[in-house]
Amino acid sequence: MRRKLVVGNWKMHGSRPANAELLAALVAARPYGGDVAVCVPFVYIQETAATLAGSDLRWGAQDVSAHEQGAYTGEVSAAMLAECGCRYALVGHSERRAYHGESDALVAGKAQAALARGITPIVCVGETLEQRDAGETEAVVKRQLSVVIHQLAHCASEIVVAYEPVWAIGTGRTATPEQAQSVHALLRAQLQAATGHGERMRILYGGSVKADNAATLFAQPDIDGGLIGGASLKAADFIAICRAAN
Repeated sequence: MRRKLVVGNWKMHGSRPANAELLAALVAARPYGGDVAVCVPFVYIQETAATLAGSDLRWGAQDVSAHEQGAYTGEVSAAMLAECGCRYALVGHSERRAYHGESDALVAGKAQAALARGITPIVCVGETLEQRDAGETEAVVKRQLSVVIHQLAHCASEIVVAYEPVWAIGTGRTATPEQAQSVHALLRAQLQAATGHGERMRILYGGSVKADNAATLFAQPDIDGGLIGGASLKAADFIAICRAAN
């Protein structure tokens, strides 16, 4: 049976006092019954690591460079993240694809760089509202994932996948449990066909997950937890979501 995973994505939010209060609340609320992690801005990783050290909570980054090292100003390598004890790194988040022009090939390169340093990449895939309305959801998410699978070859089974319909991120709109389950089942079948291990791989749902809809979403057979945005910044809400994954 796949163990549930809930990951908080703080995006570009946070301050030292607010972070300390939030993390203390998350630690105090243990145990959760599933795996819990937070992906925080680069500048807060060390402090997050120090706060969560010794607990069963994990931490990660919101991005990682595809390059090992070199003249890449502003980039952060997987080796640097590994030194900070990062367990996870988000790659291909819709905001990176949209605002920074990240291609499927670049996302695959980042996933490969993370795995090479023992960091689990959380590979984000998802369609826009226009693509969904045009009936292109299946083609879009399968294309995005297939490039990663091809690049990683036999290591592809080591990733976590997050389905995040772009039209449901930060909009208050959420895919119905049935809509989300349909895409998750599609992705799992793709992973199974490509790796032979799709049944044990975790696929998360992201897109306006809240305390009041988390349990219904997580009850779907192919939804193994969530990638949580805004609600991960509110201790009570995030704790409730983590417990819903129990």
